[in-house]
Amino acid sequence: MSLTITGKTAIVTGSAHGIGRAIARHFVDRGANVMFADMDEDALAHDLGDEARADGPVRYFGGDLRQKLTIANLVSATIDAFDRVDILVNASRSIAFSDPLSSEDDAVEEMLQQNLMTSLRLSQMVAKRMIAQAAKNGNEGMAGSLINLSSIAARLTQPELMGYSVACAAVDQMTRSMAVALAPKHIRVNAVAFGSVMSASLQARLKDKADFRNEIVRRTPLGRIAAPSELAEAVQFLASDGAGFVTGQILTVDGGRSLLDPVCAPAH
Repeated sequence: MSLTITGKTAIVTGSAHGIGRAIARHFVDRGANVMFADMDEDALAHDLGDEARADGPVRYFGGDLRQKLTIANLVSATIDAFDRVDILVNASRSIAFSDPLSSEDDAVEEMLQQNLMTSLRLSQMVAKRMIAQAAKNGNEGMAGSLINLSSIAARLTQPELMGYSVACAAVDQMTRSMAVALAPKHIRVNAVAFGSVMSASLQARLKDKADFRNEIVRRTPLGRIAAPSELAEAVQFLASDGAGFVTGQILTVDGGRSLLDPVCAPAH
């Protein structure tokens, strides 16, 4: 089984911080050309600096990917830099707490826009580019790989995270639907649903909250919180030729947490 991604070109969104950054860095370390994309252009510039040079494997793009024109510009910038795109990792995501009984709470709409629609629109545009590349090169093999980041929240019942949970469930269904639609074009579409990973947002929430950390660990059979690098390894597998017969799958990386979490019962 070959897990190599050497020489392939990837776009990784949400790559200025946390999990997205870990995936993008991991891909660079494994020999891929990587376009780091994020709304926080200042953070990208500070992090990458002189590494993002014309003859190197790293570039970055800053912009609000909720805008269709920005998505088109990202794809164009990637083609200008590397002449092709083989892998897309939709790692741009956000979490927001919400009140499921409030008609004025816009969290569901915001989560769908950020976590679903951005990934869908970018996937559609990148898929079209992958199809064109394969036709131009007469390539009857694999044309590309699209990978979405999801969460075990899609399967759990957590009312305070309803917007996020609904968006993740939608991402899972989008993954399956696009996998079937793009299979004749030899493009694979998969997702990684993760549990507790030491992202920037989780680090902030755990600060000075030992009880919360202990509760997460207690609910995770493997007894710890995952490092972002462990999620990056799973994403690399799905991006590689070693996963050449894997499509439409939601790979769960949660230390067994989703096996134990109960449905949240209302307080009486």
